[in-house]
Amino acid sequence: MLTVQPFTFNPVRENTYILYNEKGDCCIIDPGCYFAAEEQELKDFIEQNKLKPVLLLNTHCHLDHIFGNRFVHKTYNLLLHLHSLEKAVLDYGPAAGQLWQLPFDNYDAELVYIDEGQTVRIGDEELHILFTPGHSPGSISFYSKEHKFVISGDVLFQGGVGRTDLPGGDFAVLEESIKTKLYTLSADTIVYPGHGDSTTIGDEIKDNPFVKMQ
Repeated sequence: MLTVQPFTFNPVRENTYILYNEKGDCCIIDPGCYFAAEEQELKDFIEQNKLKPVLLLNTHCHLDHIFGNRFVHKTYNLLLHLHSLEKAVLDYGPAAGQLWQLPFDNYDAELVYIDEGQTVRIGDEELHILFTPGHSPGSISFYSKEHKFVISGDVLFQGGVGRTDLPGGDFAVLEESIKTKLYTLSADTIVYPGHGDSTTIGDEIKDNPFVKMQ
């Protein structure tokens, strides 16, 4: 069994997720903690629930999703897992932070590249990697087939989709990702997005005004 615990961090109101099993193994996805109080909130949750962090994952590397990468690495000695096409986006993070007046220290350790067709494990639990570009060149989603949920990053939202006006964004690519990788999941699959409330695949197929199944 995997439990999904969301946090909403930083001025951009980004969703950070901790996924954990009954034994206390956990992964941290898109740590967006920017302020010291947010770092402490993440750390307190882990300590209070006696969790053992085993994975650090990024769906993509826009600055609001990577603020806390360095903190998580330094605190738990975890290497960052991401798609190789996000390396340039990760490297641009500090410059983007200056533009947004949100300066931060970037992750600067070894990178572990992951891609579609691979899985990452939290104990006995598997997350399948789906390649879902369009919002960002190397966006990936993490899908639990057994527990019927997907961590979609900024690809698909409740009633919305990720913006495509940032460098490397492409709406046609995003639309294809959603139609072929996410809308093909079962209708009762829960979508945990990078911003806003959770939804389901069925609800988005029915009601999402941006990407419709013809």
